[in-house]
Amino acid sequence: MGKSTFFNRLVGERRAIVDDVSGVTRDRHYGVSEWIGKEFVVVDTGGYVANSSDYFETEIRKQVEIAIAEADLLLFMVDVTVGVTDEDESFARVLRKSSKPVLMVANKVDNFDRAVDAAVFYKLGFKELFTVSSMSGSGTGELLDRVMELLPSEEETPEAEELPKFAILGRPNVGKSTLLNVLIGEERNIVSPIPGTTRDTIHTHYNKFGKEFLLIDTAGLRKKGKVTDNIEFYSVMRAIKAMEEADVTILVIDAKDGMESQDTNIFALAEKRHKGIVILVNKWDLIEKDGKTMEAFQKVIDEKIAPFTDVPVLYVSALEKTRIFKAVEIALEVYENRKKRIPTHELNETMLKIIEGYPPPSVKGKFLKIKYVTQVQSKTPGFAFFCNHPQYIRESYKRFLENKLRENFDFKGVPLSLFFRKK
Repeated sequence: MGKSTFFNRLVGERRAIVDDVSGVTRDRHYGVSEWIGKEFVVVDTGGYVANSSDYFETEIRKQVEIAIAEADLLLFMVDVTVGVTDEDESFARVLRKSSKPVLMVANKVDNFDRAVDAAVFYKLGFKELFTVSSMSGSGTGELLDRVMELLPSEEETPEAEELPKFAILGRPNVGKSTLLNVLIGEERNIVSPIPGTTRDTIHTHYNKFGKEFLLIDTAGLRKKGKVTDNIEFYSVMRAIKAMEEADVTILVIDAKDGMESQDTNIFALAEKRHKGIVILVNKWDLIEKDGKTMEAFQKVIDEKIAPFTDVPVLYVSALEKTRIFKAVEIALEVYENRKKRIPTHELNETMLKIIEGYPPPSVKGKFLKIKYVTQVQSKTPGFAFFCNHPQYIRESYKRFLENKLRENFDFKGVPLSLFFRKK
């Protein structure tokens, strides 16, 4: 069919985030794509087979149904070399029951004759049909232009826009609900529903001890019907939606299990979406400890989140209420770091001196010179380095510059974007 090939074209194969689920025949992919300056999350599901008794196909069918329920827009891919199949007609009936917009995508259309053949898919009952070739990329631009028109606006309500927004994310049973309840406390007057919020997440207004912010919670996932066998996938879909609204992602992991694949998936998505990140290692009270336990645990986390390791990690117990309010303080610090702007003169005084002491290595006999640095106008921290040959700046030197920015200006918990431009 070519769904995964098309997915990799959208997000870049090397940047794809893969969730390899034991017991299911195909991988699930989550990735971030960008078109005309707007980023969006893409989820690639397995192939939908109706009324199958096969265990693997049954599990994949459930996951597809979850994805349909949680997505803002659905791309229905069909194969022009095969024509309309019974599976296509069956799946079309499922999609027509959804209220979500559907774009039909006929794949493997790489010549005029196949473009004509693709018209047969209009019989499936959808108004919009796009012809593409996943392999060559032809037709992708027209499709993505339409996707941009249909995706919901990123505008926020004025009330919610002024407050920091923290998303509490993590696998089921890591203690997200307990953490929320500890923060809210029994004084229910500090909780107020925010008008206009969606059914997908729970928004809690925290205003206590001189601190005010919105908590976006994804707790209570098990109450949803038909997802008990796919709770991990369901929680990922909800986490993606909660993350979209948040400024800072509070990733809760279980000290007993350590950082598992789903945790690293959510971390990677948060990094690619330029969200602030704080990691809470919950249930730390249940771990047998000696003088080196925390150091060893930290080393494992750093290995799994590398190369972006400048992230605060707190060892907490929601049940024992240990270091929970310290976590709030750290999340607010990360929020401020994400909004931070460095004056241009201060940036150049610091970074040009560092660059002079350790200049970029020459490439193909060309000496590279960086003359000027400025912070770009964007919602999240990004820096433009103006130089004579930007295309020759190596990845290792970019990492060096990012580390120096972090050392001198404190962007802990915040992904940075570095751009190299012709002076």
